[in-house]
Order: sequence, then C-alpha cells, then structure tokens
Amino acid sequence: MLEIEEKISNIIHYNCYPLILPEIFFVNYEGKHVVVVKVYKGSNPPYYIKNNGREKGTYIRAGSNNRLADKEIIEELERQRLNISFDSLPVYSKELRDLDISLFIKQWEETTGEVINKNILKKLNLIVEDRGKEFPTNALVLLSNDEIREKLFPFAKVECARFKGSIPGDFIDQKTIDNPLSFQAEEAYNFILRHISKSSTYEGVYRKDRWEYPVISIREVIKNAVIHRDYSLKGQDIKIAIFDDKIEITSPGKLMPTIDFNDMEAGQSDIRNKTLAPVFKKLGIIEQWGNGLRLIAEELKKYPEIKMKWIEPGFAFRVSFKKIYVEAEQPLFVKDSAESTITIGLKTDDLKQELQQELQYWLNQGIEKEKQEIRQELEQELQQELEQESLFTLVISKLLNAPKSRKEISIELGQKAISGRLNEVLTKLRECRLIEWTIKNKPNSSKQKFKLTKRGLAFYVLVKGGGKL
Repeated sequence: MLEIEEKISNIIHYNCYPLILPEIFFVNYEGKHVVVVKVYKGSNPPYYIKNNGREKGTYIRAGSNNRLADKEIIEELERQRLNISFDSLPVYSKELRDLDISLFIKQWEETTGEVINKNILKKLNLIVEDRGKEFPTNALVLLSNDEIREKLFPFAKVECARFKGSIPGDFIDQKTIDNPLSFQAEEAYNFILRHISKSSTYEGVYRKDRWEYPVISIREVIKNAVIHRDYSLKGQDIKIAIFDDKIEITSPGKLMPTIDFNDMEAGQSDIRNKTLAPVFKKLGIIEQWGNGLRLIAEELKKYPEIKMKWIEPGFAFRVSFKKIYVEAEQPLFVKDSAESTITIGLKTDDLKQELQQELQYWLNQGIEKEKQEIRQELEQELQQELEQESLFTLVISKLLNAPKSRKEISIELGQKAISGRLNEVLTKLRECRLIEWTIKNKPNSSKQKFKLTKRGLAFYVLVKGGGKL
C-alpha cells in the first residue's frame, strides 16, 4: 500500500506544476481494494503538465472532456491567482473624458439620488489614473453607451428566442439585447414574461395570479447570468431560449468553483466581476450577497411541476426550467383497449436530446476556425452515446421481469466475472434514473439489487418499439 501511495505521489510531483499535494488513501469497495486520490482546488493556478509548459500543458474540464486551455482562459486563471477580476482592468484606448456614459449617469442618479462625479467613479473602481490621465475600466466600458463597447465587447449582449416546439429550430420571436449592461437583465426578463402565460384563481373575492413558470427564480438566474458571466471570453453571448416545455438560460463562463447549485439555500456568494457587482447592488439590480440562490430555491418549492436543472456545456453555464407535468399529471403509459398497446406519455429521449442541443449550441457558439474541431469532437461524443444504447437496453432487458443483483446481471450477460464495463453501465443507468437500487440507503448491502424505473421502461420502449410495447 505504501509503495503504491509513494508511486502516485511521485507521478504527480514530477509531472505537475505548480506543486500539488494530493490526499491518497485506500478503501474496500465490494471486496476490492480501491485507491482514492483527492486533489483539492489550488490557490496558485494555472496548474499544468510540467514537460509541456504553461501554454501547451494547461487543461480545463469542459463537460465530460478535458480540453487544452486557450490564451484567454490561461490569462483568467492567472488573474484568479492574483485576485484580479477582468472587469477591473483599465482600457487605455480611450480616456474617460471621451467616453459616453450618459445613460449610466442618468440611471445612477435616478436610482440612487446621487450626482455621479469622478470621486464616485474612482471609489467604485470604474476609473483608474495613469500618468496624469483618467482611463475607464472594462466595467465602465460595459456600462457605457459608447461605440467602443461594441468594438471591445461585441458579444456582451443577450440573444433571446422563442422557438416552436421543444428543440431549436423555427423562431416564433427573437430579440437581441445589446444596450448597456445595467439594462440587459430587465429587458431579458420582460422578453420571457411576454412569452409565458399567467392564470388567475379566486380565493373568496380576491384574485390570485400565477405564472406558468417560477418567474422569481428565472429573474434571479438572468441577473446572475449578466453579473457573473465571463466577459473575457470572446465570441460568446448570453442566450435565452424559450420552448414549449422549458426555458434555458446559458451564460459564458463556468460556475464559480465555490458555488454549489445543489445547495441553494446555504446563502452562498462568490463574485467573478468584482467591480460590476457592487455597482449592480447600488443600482438595486441585486439585493444582498448570497440571497439569489435562496430566492430561487424558495420559489421552486411553489412549483412542483417545474424542474430546475443545470449543466456546463463547454465553457458555459446553463440553467433550465422544464415542465414535468407530462410525467407527473398524466400516466406514463396509457392503455389502448382497441389495439391492446401501451403508449408512452413521454415526448422524447432526454439523453439524446441534451447531447444534440449541446452539439447545436457549440456549432452556434464556435469561432469560425474552431467550428470543425468542435463539430468532430461533439459528434463523436453523440455517436458514442448512441452506440451505448444497445448496451443500455441489453442491461435494462435483464431487469424487465424482476430486480437483479450485479452478479445476476453479469451471469445473464455471459460474463465469467463482473466486468468494469458493466459497473460503468450500471452507474450511468442509475445516474440517468433509468434504474435504481432496491435498498436505497445501503448501497453496499449484500442484498442490494437493481430495479427498473418507469423512466427506464420508457427509455427501453422508445428505443426498441418506437413508442409501443
């Protein structure tokens, strides 16, 4: 054991820079000895493969892949190490006196009651002095209505679209919101309100209105998308897509490392744009640090028919609000006595749809010279996922009649021993909620078995029978 630990430590020590100190320990899992290597978030990024150097050895996680970090990402990692935010950097191509910030001044004075001056701008870190001249920071350029904003940040905008159906395709309506940053969240929110419905009920003589989606949660996600997006990334804008059954909000830049969207009630707060955030707070666009995720969680409790989900497609962060009434309010299978068939109440296979949407997203987002590479990589991912279906359905077919243990499934597949590939497939099926444990609170129980879920049966029927069993 000690020899293995020392070998792993040496591999990491001689191949990674700056120095990484992992935690290495051993556990017993299902009668097998497993080596666990934990590498915690470091405070000295970027970390890279020593022999390749910083430019060719820095990798970043993008979805399920590791991708070579480009110059912009490496620079952002350097700024994180130095605790410098991109929006606080000065713009030397235009002096403050030549920058048109008339809309920001008007908004500031109407909202705060303060007459804006250079002292306030300096206090907010919106300007810097250098060699006797005053220059705006990236934050002030983003807040301005000056032509330089379009030149430096052509993708600092929100693209909104209402699509027909449940996948990107035909537009019903679309809008580009490219005005100064402090106006974008409100306009994007109003676009969504125009395309969702509101119903009314009466409690006694009082009318009670209810939107079809949790609009408070949506409003907070839009604010976060504008405030916390990574403005150093080129060629990417915020996208808001409204479909028949869901709303998706995609923002450039991955989720901040200290934020856990799975624990939204914890009052978490981590700021990417350290100059913009206080300005937004002063303007009343955000209320208090760490309150946004809590508001999202509280509002979602009032909407059991809406499921919120988040993913990181590439170098972006996407939040979706999806209606689950098809599964919740209607039976999953409807018996047709005339034809003696069972028809599935689900519209599509979520696994394939998510991959296809991710592929389309990247094709739309990709810089021209990178499009071919992105296309090939994601098409390969999609093909691998589709090829797995046969193995998915093979394993699922063994559970159609009754729950089975890992060993029983392995025997029925003709394996001499439980293979690592089978373990991967079972883990994937359980993550996708196609199968579940029979003993949920004791995963390592000797009596543990896997059983098929309704979602798993729906998946099987869709793949094997085109919607009928």
